[in-house]
Amino acid sequence: MHQNTFRYRKVEQHIMDLVASQTLKAGDKLPSLRQLSRQLSVSISTISQAYLELEKKGIIVARDRSGYYLNSGITRLPSPASRPRLEMKPTLGQRNDLIQTVLQALGNPNLLPLGVVSPAVELLPSKTLTRLLTSALRENPTLGMNYSSVNGDIELRRQLALHSLASGITVTPEEILITSGAIEGIAIALRALTRPGDNVLIQSPSYFCFLQLLENCGLRAIEIPSSTTGIDPDDIKKAMTRFDIKAAILAPNFNNPDGSFTDDTKKQQIVRLLAEQSIPLVEDDVYGDLYFGSKRPATFKSFDQQGQVILCSSFSKTVAPGYRVGWMFPGRYYEKALDIKTTTNICTAVPNQMAMTSFLREGYYERHLRRLRSAIQGQMETLLLSLQRHFPATTRAGFPEGGAAIWVELPGEIDAIELFYQARQAGIGIAPGPIFSTQDKYNNFIRLSCNGIWNTEMEEGMKVLGQLAGSTAESVR
Repeated sequence: MHQNTFRYRKVEQHIMDLVASQTLKAGDKLPSLRQLSRQLSVSISTISQAYLELEKKGIIVARDRSGYYLNSGITRLPSPASRPRLEMKPTLGQRNDLIQTVLQALGNPNLLPLGVVSPAVELLPSKTLTRLLTSALRENPTLGMNYSSVNGDIELRRQLALHSLASGITVTPEEILITSGAIEGIAIALRALTRPGDNVLIQSPSYFCFLQLLENCGLRAIEIPSSTTGIDPDDIKKAMTRFDIKAAILAPNFNNPDGSFTDDTKKQQIVRLLAEQSIPLVEDDVYGDLYFGSKRPATFKSFDQQGQVILCSSFSKTVAPGYRVGWMFPGRYYEKALDIKTTTNICTAVPNQMAMTSFLREGYYERHLRRLRSAIQGQMETLLLSLQRHFPATTRAGFPEGGAAIWVELPGEIDAIELFYQARQAGIGIAPGPIFSTQDKYNNFIRLSCNGIWNTEMEEGMKVLGQLAGSTAESVR
């Protein structure tokens, strides 16, 4: 993303912040180009470009000789119900077939990309990564042909140790294990900590691939609610008193799919509660770098005093999904995790590690993240407004503080699985709510993914999806 693009996106975000705070309301006139140029210290051409983009998205309208006005139909949708109603009981997953159907959208260019969480290719630093990799191989042509050490390239581990300081984690390179994406780290952790038939604590809704892992490993899920305020330590207490829990998989920072965020006080309480019962905690932090605020949020791992937390993350949601470069901080379970990694795939692809090492070391990652976060936040704002314009009146959808997904609650009569198949037939990818729980829940929920790009195809796709949702609701009535 070019610098001038980043500037006008900041102007767009300024307008959207005014809408969110209700400083600007439907029908209000926007500041003039000259006025906003002085206020934000950017050129009139940058303001003009931002206004044109907002007009294309249907957020503002231009009136001859009068200026720009906020579209009269612009309002914020209410958030979904704050806490899902769950039965606290051990449950074996039975969603594998449906999940596999949803995953068929991976790499399918014929589907509008609202069903898979992945940044748009246009926003990824492909040229930079290719140049860095080419440069490294030119210096040592055979370097990428050999095995890496099982725990990963030492320089990559050094760079990750430095990067982790921002999230409050102090870790040495020797305590890091490079994995093929975060999902391999989660799988290694489960193999290290559990046996078939064990109970695993997990928030609900939760990423469907975690539920798929539990199902394939013969593990039983104990689901606790995930809400707009994240995970409640009291729910963890209740689960611990009722069940023999062998491990927990939790995502405190922008959980997929509901985008929920658990604050630092609750994070600290949860780590302490689980440590008191010697229950290991597997932390999914793949969205931790995609925050919309001013500061990178802390992690469970930053409050870990006993090595009980295994943090797993990757570059798949930020830099290069296809590179499959992830990492884990196994804590006290390092040796066991290393043994499992050795017998799984020996090592993560060496050239990909080399490229990511240079990307971090030369400072590209932080600059790239600033632009990516801005693009995703902007698309998320526009998608929410599109939901308001095109979907049934009682639709609900919250705005998360980070991540790359919107959790949408549709009218109760709508069957999300039926809508999923109808949308796919229309060339639109979505993820139906039932795949995010082992229980029979979220039947009228869908997850919409944000790849950072908004265009006429997105707007038209949302219009069609809203029509499908509306016609489904009408047919039931």
